Amino acid sequence: MAKSRSIFEDVGAQGPTPPAAVRPAAPTYPRRAIAVWLSILFALLVAMIAVGGLTRLTDSGLSITEWNPVSGALPPTDAAAWQAEFDKYKASPQYAELNEGMTIEAFKSIYWWEWGHRQLGRAIGAVWAAGFLWFLARRQIPPGWTPRLLGLGVLGGIQGAIGWWMVSSGLQTGMWSVASYRLAVHLGIAFVILGLIAWYVLRLGRPEAELLQARRQRNEGLMRWGTVLVALVFVQVVLGALVAGIDAGRNYTDWPLMGGELFPSTAFNLTPAWSNFLDNPGLVQFNHRLVAYLLVIVGLLAFLRSRSSSMVAMRGAFAAMLAMLAVQVALGIATVMHAAPLSLSILHQLGAVALFTLVIRARFAALYPRAQKIARGR
Repeated sequence: MAKSRSIFEDVGAQGPTPPAAVRPAAPTYPRRAIAVWLSILFALLVAMIAVGGLTRLTDSGLSITEWNPVSGALPPTDAAAWQAEFDKYKASPQYAELNEGMTIEAFKSIYWWEWGHRQLGRAIGAVWAAGFLWFLARRQIPPGWTPRLLGLGVLGGIQGAIGWWMVSSGLQTGMWSVASYRLAVHLGIAFVILGLIAWYVLRLGRPEAELLQARRQRNEGLMRWGTVLVALVFVQVVLGALVAGIDAGRNYTDWPLMGGELFPSTAFNLTPAWSNFLDNPGLVQFNHRLVAYLLVIVGLLAFLRSRSSSMVAMRGAFAAMLAMLAVQVALGIATVMHAAPLSLSILHQLGAVALFTLVIRARFAALYPRAQKIARGR
């Protein structure tokens, strides 16, 4: 006989309700840990750029005449080994043209600069490989980031090969320094890697969901200004490498004129005409100055455009960029007027790193604004 039911009993209640299915938690990734690893790479690369600049300014880059990525990690350890390295250098054109009669002790001083520069390159490669393989093996790289992080390593390897391509140009007959255009390519690739790392660190410093939300509030106008500034600073860095490559910064030491002229009369003395853009000290330095003036104008206009934004962080990023631009211009003028001494030249080079990074940061602030940072009264 069927059991009677109360009129108040829920008709649909035929038995215990099955438990709701538990969805697996979304995987989490150590974005900040990866950002810290990339920040270490960034710092090492800045040191690499500084030591590279010192290596160039002290004419040390050709002291090691072979490229031995593995065995070259160990420096000479006894008198015979030092003498063998010195003999290789004495067979180079630079020794005959610039350092004939150099003592082995003087040779050691330039050798250590180049050896240190190469060691930093090896250290960067080791830190990249260790970090990448660690996060890859633990499956902790966020979706879409593996090609980006792998690409940094590939660029680093290409940079090492370009470094030797640059050095080999200075070992050819009739040369006592590396080819300026190869130096420019070498420094340009370094800044490409530096810029990518800076951008990745900025992105990894915030959750992906927050970035997707922030992108909807992006400032298209300031993004375009930021893109133009990134391109101009990069061009200026490459021109600066050309200036350093032929010591053009020591040829014209007055400002704002050049040898008392608005435009150097020797600007097109070389033939063929196109070679003046690479090897003529007057034209190379003039172009470097010209892009600096253009940078100041564009930087100031971008800063003024940012004043209309209600985002405090965005305005602050463009203000920091303009402040560093002013410092960099002052350093450039001082470097020229003092005939490019070692200290000012390195400060000017490091200033380029700081300016490039701050320009990238300003563009990032325009693309991914922090919406909660709203100025009062606006």
